[in-house]
Amino acid sequence: MTSTSSDPSGRQARSPRLRIETDPEAVERDLSRLVLTLVELVRQLVERQSIRRMERGDLSDEQVETLGLTLMKLEEAMTELCERFDLTPADLNLDLGPLGTLLPED
Repeated sequence: MTSTSSDPSGRQARSPRLRIETDPEAVERDLSRLVLTLVELVRQLVERQSIRRMERGDLSDEQVETLGLTLMKLEEAMTELCERFDLTPADLNLDLGPLGTLLPED
């Protein structure tokens, strides 16, 4: 059973609300880090799948060329975004505790 206190007027006293003090810049940086980590994970998965398909001969020369250029542009964009948010590739590799890191360590 929970006891509640009442003030003299008969109303229940409210407990003070917990407030979280946040630094807007830190929140923006952390959110950017999370989003860029997910984009980098997908980029690496697409790159590996592309390499597998290329090695199996599933892609034409034109498709290989297009994929190569696209992946290079995406990697350049990731580098620029990391620089913009003052992040390194190592910052994107989240530590998952006993599972290890999210991205392979190259």
